[in-house]
Amino acid sequence: MTTLRAVDRTKLPDRAFAYVDSRGRRRLPINDAAHVRNALARFNQVTFEDEAARDRARTRLLNAARRHGIVPVGFVTGQMRIGRKAPLPTGNLTLLLADIEGSTALLRQLEDGYPTLLGEVRRVLRAAAGRLGGHEVDVHGDEFFAVFRHASDALLAALAIQRGLRDGSWPNGVSVRMRVGLHAGRPTLTDHGYVGLAVHAAARIMTAGHGGQVLLSEAAVRALGDPPPAEFTLRELGVHHLRGLASETLFQAVAADLQNEFPPLRTKPLA
Repeated sequence: MTTLRAVDRTKLPDRAFAYVDSRGRRRLPINDAAHVRNALARFNQVTFEDEAARDRARTRLLNAARRHGIVPVGFVTGQMRIGRKAPLPTGNLTLLLADIEGSTALLRQLEDGYPTLLGEVRRVLRAAAGRLGGHEVDVHGDEFFAVFRHASDALLAALAIQRGLRDGSWPNGVSVRMRVGLHAGRPTLTDHGYVGLAVHAAARIMTAGHGGQVLLSEAAVRALGDPPPAEFTLRELGVHHLRGLASETLFQAVAADLQNEFPPLRTKPLA
């Protein structure tokens, strides 16, 4: 693989890189034909801040390949395969929202290593959701949004996420903890994703919890059916006020091999 000495790298302008992130960090040098070939081979190993950044980097890389007369055999087909998603479902769905607790502290601790950690976390999330029929709706920063046709699959995916993060090998000995919220409803599908109170409710439920915790609304519990799957039990946590929404009875999923004791929810319980 062609290498680029640090002193030479610093002399290159930003336009000599396919990707420059919001913090000014430069990835995938495309200053000559050899580096363009390397960038084509390494593109899928880079963690991008969002899909728009990925698209811009892909465009710059393909333009560079064209300038150097390089035919990106297999690259375009592979990118089309990665970017293609199954149509999002409609009707009664269970929404799973998750985010990393203490992400700012992790970013401060890991600095340049944070994007790599974030990429690994996303792989855990996508693998857990994908195995159980989940449809990824959005991933942005440390947040993840997926929907499921079956509530039991959504809950099993949430527990798989917690196990995957617990068992992950993270840099500098850090621990990665996600709070997960589940809610069932009929969100409206638009060109930009789902909208509606069901989405807001799932987000409020998620933010009420703590890292490692899986919370469910009463609607999500009803959608599980009776009896619920045997892999877990449900602990009722009382009625809580969700900011901007109606009061909601919240439940915690309890699995024998996961942490089950947490501080009080980050919301005001109602008598």
